[in-house]
Amino acid sequence: MAGKDGVRMINLALQGGGSHGAFSWGVIDRLLDEPSIELEGLSGTSAGAVNAAVLAHGLMEGGRIGGQAALEDFWRRSSRGGSIWSPVRALPQVAFPGMEMLTAATYAAFDTMTRTFSPYEFNPYDINPLHDLLSDSVDFEALRERCKTKLFLSATNVRSGRVRVFETREVSADVVMASACLPFLFKAVEIDGEHYWDGGYVGNPALFPFFYNCESRDVMIVHINPMERDDVPKTAPDILNRINEISFNSSLLDEMRAINFVTRLIEQNWLKDEYKDRLRDILVHSVRADDALLDLPVSSKFDVSWSFLTDLRDRGRIEADRWLEANRDHIGKRSTVDLAGQYLGLPGPRQPDGSQVRD
Repeated sequence: MAGKDGVRMINLALQGGGSHGAFSWGVIDRLLDEPSIELEGLSGTSAGAVNAAVLAHGLMEGGRIGGQAALEDFWRRSSRGGSIWSPVRALPQVAFPGMEMLTAATYAAFDTMTRTFSPYEFNPYDINPLHDLLSDSVDFEALRERCKTKLFLSATNVRSGRVRVFETREVSADVVMASACLPFLFKAVEIDGEHYWDGGYVGNPALFPFFYNCESRDVMIVHINPMERDDVPKTAPDILNRINEISFNSSLLDEMRAINFVTRLIEQNWLKDEYKDRLRDILVHSVRADDALLDLPVSSKFDVSWSFLTDLRDRGRIEADRWLEANRDHIGKRSTVDLAGQYLGLPGPRQPDGSQVRD
């Protein structure tokens, strides 16, 4: 949607992925350099919810520069305080030849512990440094009262198994904690008598709030969890990681299927005139970390060393810059992804002669 002075409004959907959320930080940082792009809505899950809340606070306090400064400050604080994604400090990462085996063994031992004992047993006091970090980084009361950016943070209702989307007026430190609550590491977060786990299980991230609450038709998804992998995982950690990637992308694929269906209804003129105004043609864009993070082990999601976080940030900035170079002029005009082919594995649209349409 084009606004005043040619400014284009977009909605940003941010996936979770532990410290890999610093990749999204880089994408956001690059987008905020673009004076022609403004953010109307932010949907986030887990690390994506953290980025969304911190970004909204920064935008509220200081505009684009404030948003960039708030994100950098948050990630720098997280590095100084140790891992915010587990109740123990960050696992050691590869620093010299032979360190790979120690890293793998440390992660395996930690993973085994969390599969054997629940957080109610090994973390009875529910130690989570993320809560204090969020409280120091975001003025949640001010956010609820005067933030103009529309926030939609997803968490999984433990009892019902359904997604709960918290909007700007409801956002608190506990809400962000609920969205980022990994059930093997932390106790479920209680809000208004209901208990919540990480939102990635049922909405990673949720897109539907944009359709009902935002004017812009453009949705940019920042992917942290790879949609595809060329190699079949062979080790137990890699198998479990791939299962998590698939399950954490499943809800997003369901929403893509619905968007693709509506798009076909509109483009092929299948709707009766009285129903045409009830459906919106959503324009989908994406920045994916599949290739950018391909070399990183699953254990790196717990690494919050500053050198690692800034490397992820830089990778995110590079991917966002590539996307802008190729697609900046398409915002507000058309989707820049092939929904059927890239997300659903279906044949894309075809020309009248039967040949495949190419973007």
